[in-house]
Parts: sequence; C-alpha cells; structure tokens
Amino acid sequence: MAENLLEVKNLKKYFPVKAGVFKRTVAHVKAVDDISFAVKEGETLGLVGESGCGKSTTGRTILRLLEATEGKVIFDGKSIMDLDKKEMRAVRRDMQIIFQDPYASLNPRMTVADIVGEPLDIHKLAKNKQERNEKVKEILENVGLGEEYMNRYPHEFSGGQRQRIGVARALAVDPKLIIADEPVSALDVSVQAQVVNLLQDLQK
Repeated sequence: MAENLLEVKNLKKYFPVKAGVFKRTVAHVKAVDDISFAVKEGETLGLVGESGCGKSTTGRTILRLLEATEGKVIFDGKSIMDLDKKEMRAVRRDMQIIFQDPYASLNPRMTVADIVGEPLDIHKLAKNKQERNEKVKEILENVGLGEEYMNRYPHEFSGGQRQRIGVARALAVDPKLIIADEPVSALDVSVQAQVVNLLQDLQK
C-alpha cells in the first residue's frame, strides 16, 4: 500500500475576535476545527463546502502561510509544524499553491518570465540566466503558453491565461504536492473546463 504523501491530523485554525479599547480577545472564529485527512502520491483530494467554511484557510495552514492553532501536518514523512524558516523554505519547494484569484496573485510589475522564474531563483534551480529562460520557456509550453508571452505583463492576459501563468509558477520547482485553492472559481464558465483539463493532463 502506498505511503501517504500528506497527512493532516486534527488541524485547527482559530482567529481571535477582539473588542474594547484594549482590544482584548472576547471570542474566536473557528475557521478550521479539527479536520483530518490524508493524500497519497498521485492522488487528487477535493475539499467541498460552502463559501467561508474554511477550505482556503485549510490549504494556507497546511503550507504554513497561516500558523495552525493546533494539530499536525506531516508531509513526505516529516512533521512540518516545528520547522524553522530555513527548513520550511526547503520543504516549500515540494509544496506549491495555485491561488484562487488570477488577477490578485500575480505581481503586475513583473514579466511572465520573472513570475515563473522567481521560484527557480529562490531555490537556486538554474545555473545562469540562459538556463533559467530555457526552463521558463519549457514550463510555459507545458501550460499552453508560447515563448512569445515571456516578456509580457499580467494585465496583457485574459483571466484564463493568467491562471495558466499561476499554474506554471507552481510547476516551476517540480513539486510533489500542489494545493489548488478554487483555481477556476474566478473564471468564466467557458474557461473553467480548460484549466481543469490542463491540471488533469499535467498530473498524468
């Protein structure tokens, strides 16, 4: 039986509600309350629920973009909740996220080459600029965008194309796990199927 790539055990994320002059905590919003699940390598798991039920918070807490209130996250056999920043950065190479909003998740001042190439720079995966550009070109082709798009800026693209850029950025470091935070909810219905099909093809 295959080992679990990701195990989430009794995960909780509470946000304090503050009131009064001294901003004392008077209650907590239980965004994620005691959730557990596991994902095997090559498996797709969907979290389903109404808007505001904590799906996005769960994903961000797993990646430690938000710190958990309680619980454990074990990734590739390693408990990640107690890792320091340097150790967590190394783990994040294997854990990537595709954000919900393709309009807000891309830096408008960066070209596509720099957006997709930034993870390569952070994790030192290219020896020089030429190798970096070759890798970016290959990644963009994998998501259906040609070399001619490399020097363009996010505002020059449609929503579906921007989300493809977001997918390319997540794929740049060849991660073991991708958390897709409702990656098609901000897109037109006609484009949603294209992005879903792209993700399925890339998983294969």
